[in-house]
Amino acid sequence: MIVQTLSVWDIADLLFADEGAGWSRSGSLAMAEWLEEVSDESDTPQEFDLIAVRCDFSEYPALRDWLTYYYQESDKDAMKSAGIDLDGTESDKEIDDLIRSHINDHGVLIEFTGGVIVSEF
Repeated sequence: MIVQTLSVWDIADLLFADEGAGWSRSGSLAMAEWLEEVSDESDTPQEFDLIAVRCDFSEYPALRDWLTYYYQESDKDAMKSAGIDLDGTESDKEIDDLIRSHINDHGVLIEFTGGVIVSEF
């Protein structure tokens, strides 16, 4: 068995080059950094699987873009489908916090300048 140790930059380059996933440069680096954190927290060496990452995570420009894509509904209807009840007085930040909480309750959220990465759930 041959084992190659990959740096964060190596992983980011592989992710960015994966045309099937469409990672941005910033998104690929954020994903690579998250994978390194998970690996560092584990006592077992981790195997990098480009296809698994592509299947398990997706990048979006913003939290609301994820919400409407995931639920395939308008903002308001997607909020209801996610179990997020709004009374109409919430600020944009409060709404983003509610979406963030919903994602964290069900999966993984990676935030970075320029977007978010969300695991499938």
